Amino acid sequence: MSTDSESQSSAERKSAIKKRHEQAANDVLPDHRQLFIGGSWVPSASGDSFETTDPTTGETLASVAAGNAKDIDRAVEAAWDAYDETYSGMSTAERQAMLDGIADAVEEHDEEFARLESLDNGKPISEARIDVELVIDHFRYFAGLARAEEGRTVNTDDSRHVQTIREPYGVVGQIIPWNFPLLMAAWKLAPALSAGNTIVLKPAEETPLSILKLMEITEDVIPDGVVNVVTGFGPGAGEPLSKHPDIRKLAFTGSTEIGREVMKSAAESITDVTLELGGKSPLVVFPDADLEKAVETTITSIFFNTGECCCAGSRLFVHEDIKGEFLDELAAAAEDLTVDDPLLESTDLGPKVTAAQVERTLGYIEEAEQEGAAFVTGGSQPDDEALSDGCFVAPTLIDEIDHDSNPVQEEIFGPVQEVFSWSEYDDMMELANDVDYGLAAGILTEDLTKAHQCAKDIEAGTIWVNTYNDFPTGQPFGGYKQSGIGREIGEEAIEHYTQTKAVNISLD
Repeated sequence: MSTDSESQSSAERKSAIKKRHEQAANDVLPDHRQLFIGGSWVPSASGDSFETTDPTTGETLASVAAGNAKDIDRAVEAAWDAYDETYSGMSTAERQAMLDGIADAVEEHDEEFARLESLDNGKPISEARIDVELVIDHFRYFAGLARAEEGRTVNTDDSRHVQTIREPYGVVGQIIPWNFPLLMAAWKLAPALSAGNTIVLKPAEETPLSILKLMEITEDVIPDGVVNVVTGFGPGAGEPLSKHPDIRKLAFTGSTEIGREVMKSAAESITDVTLELGGKSPLVVFPDADLEKAVETTITSIFFNTGECCCAGSRLFVHEDIKGEFLDELAAAAEDLTVDDPLLESTDLGPKVTAAQVERTLGYIEEAEQEGAAFVTGGSQPDDEALSDGCFVAPTLIDEIDHDSNPVQEEIFGPVQEVFSWSEYDDMMELANDVDYGLAAGILTEDLTKAHQCAKDIEAGTIWVNTYNDFPTGQPFGGYKQSGIGREIGEEAIEHYTQTKAVNISLD
């Protein structure tokens, strides 16, 4: 039981957290919380709104317009008007300058964006700053690629000349997740704009504020109607966007379950899709791995962004020769992580994005416990009264759990890692690939031959060796199996936002 002084200390800390967040909200919240359509801030057709909540304090941050199908119609019409009247006539040099202008605007407001992401999503401020740096770099990278897209000449014979041209789709729809709100928006906006498309974008209802802020600071950079933002819920705004007959291309990041529904909706109009979906990524530790570096990388693989990362290394395969020592060091490192207010520089893990996500994570933890799994550390919410109003879950390591169980096979999307020992490579690899997902994987070894073989054998779109969660702009990202369709970040993304036209000219 806490002493009075300890209780007072917790009360003081809770009060300090609340005041810190109130001040940050006053400093960085966007002035506009309406829909952004055709270059104007407009109310939703229904007049409805919804509240976005600070997951650290449980307090309401802002009331935001809730768009619906009528608003999607308005946004699609505005996007086509902008495409036909303005954007399709812009030169690649003008598109490049626009993308550089977006990057400059974000850079000018970089700390505001980092604090806003911490408020709305709960990510630690140190990680939010990394996200913003990547956003800036992403727009600049695709600004350069605006001039690099070229067709090709097809060798035939002297009777004809055949060439290909890459052309934009026209209007594309984009649906953004809540775990990396601004960064995932940049992953989609930058290549689509670089390729010459106009956009209707729906941010996640949990985290709409940084995207609204982006539109505020780029109103003078992006021509009216080129980017339109409709905030709202999935059924009200996301589904009408994915079904809209005038959307020529659809890009979605989110769960595999919702991705299936998006794909079904897009099929009604035969709309092309790019899907970045769920993951249950393996992290393989060989017995020759550098112990200190391997533990550090493992911590990053699962606890980065509080585990709310689709490529998180949530299944850890450690060779039996080092498992005991490795797990001791890993547990100590996990217990040493600071779970606290995400606006503090010292915080390693902030809250999960919503109370519903906490309940979901704890549900999987409870299921693992009922199945007789051993908890190395964690397994509950932090025992800290100062954080009791927030959506926090302690870093959790689970051992001795059946690989066929739901907590192992399904994406928990929280700070929870399941541990397995292995001795025979083939048996380990069979388990590593024994999930429906194939988004990413990690390999920790000092032997490059083993690393190459393991990377070849794992069924995943991204393989990290002696690192994890490293996303340099230009490195393509996407999944195998039920982790999605298509690639983002790299040059391949431009291909997903353009169509190939073949031109055959008779020379006879």
